[in-house]
Amino acid sequence: MVAGESSGDLLASRLLSGLRPHLPDAVIHGIGGPRMAEYGFRSDWPMEKLSVRGLFEVLRHYREIKGIQTALRDRLLQERPAAFIGVDAPDFNFGLEAPLKQAGIPTMHFISPSIWAWRGGRIKKIARAVSHMLVVFPFEEEIYRRAGIPVTYVGYPLAEVIPMAPDVAAARRDIGLPAEGRVVAILPGSRMSELKYNSASFVGAAVELARRERDVRFVVPMAGARQREYFTTLLRDAGLAEFPLQVLDGRSHTAIAAADAVLVASGTATLEVALFKKPMVIGYKMMRASWEIMRHMGYQPWVGLPNILAREFLVPELLQDAATPMALADALSVQLNDTARRARLQQRFVEMHHSLLRDSARESAQAVLRLIGLERGA
Repeated sequence: MVAGESSGDLLASRLLSGLRPHLPDAVIHGIGGPRMAEYGFRSDWPMEKLSVRGLFEVLRHYREIKGIQTALRDRLLQERPAAFIGVDAPDFNFGLEAPLKQAGIPTMHFISPSIWAWRGGRIKKIARAVSHMLVVFPFEEEIYRRAGIPVTYVGYPLAEVIPMAPDVAAARRDIGLPAEGRVVAILPGSRMSELKYNSASFVGAAVELARRERDVRFVVPMAGARQREYFTTLLRDAGLAEFPLQVLDGRSHTAIAAADAVLVASGTATLEVALFKKPMVIGYKMMRASWEIMRHMGYQPWVGLPNILAREFLVPELLQDAATPMALADALSVQLNDTARRARLQQRFVEMHHSLLRDSARESAQAVLRLIGLERGA
């Protein structure tokens, strides 16, 4: 198995929770994180080596990433595992899956790349690389069936983990926030590249919002020690050491649950915020050259997953030059103060949550067992 970042680690752990009871003695290894390790997974390289985003950012680390991919490919071709499962990280994993499938090793990919939003021509490459695709959104099944790729809809795993009615008071107690007053969670991204491009504008938005809304406190979960060090240094250098902003080690779900509104970088976290039924503003910046290329590759108007699933702009998206501190603060202020909008959003997010509920651990585990010819407990 290979997962390339914290969200993939969490999704893979859900699959492993369903698979381990059927394969208690199996050796499961590759690249992954601490949640996968809870189910006896052994990571041969640190997952952080793959946590790079953006075309030019990847190029800077290309030699190291390619070296890891080649070494793992050669090891697996010699080892000939019962199956290989790539969890997200499509560029890295498809490059592994294609030669493994060609060599007769069954390959599964968990979480479809967003071919319905970007680079739709990828479907032919996927067909060459993937023996079976696991998808988490119901509309994705038909895309793969039309392309002749075996597919199973397993539901969105976090829809089972996140409660339908989050306990705001308990979340605030857990991270030491007062029960009264308003809280904004800031999620600038888990990758270092995302932090470097998003943090300044996100923090600037918090400062501007605090100037207008005196009772607002801010909480920022960090994915790891490097991310925390970078972010706290940015705050110190900006003279914001005394700003009412609490930096957490992990616990992003607790931060979201505690919040009245969320400023979040585009990506998987946007859907997590929706599952917590929180009003949000989606912001995102990247290297200018990467942006100029990628903005011409999309063929639908949304980038945030809640908006894509709703097929409309449920929540605002402010990308690249539009993601200024002032614009982000303006949008956050609306999400905090428009009571009718907040009620409508909550109802839409409840409906979205119900649509994504399946027993994903069981469904994905059974798909793996079928792939390797063991359907015990089906």
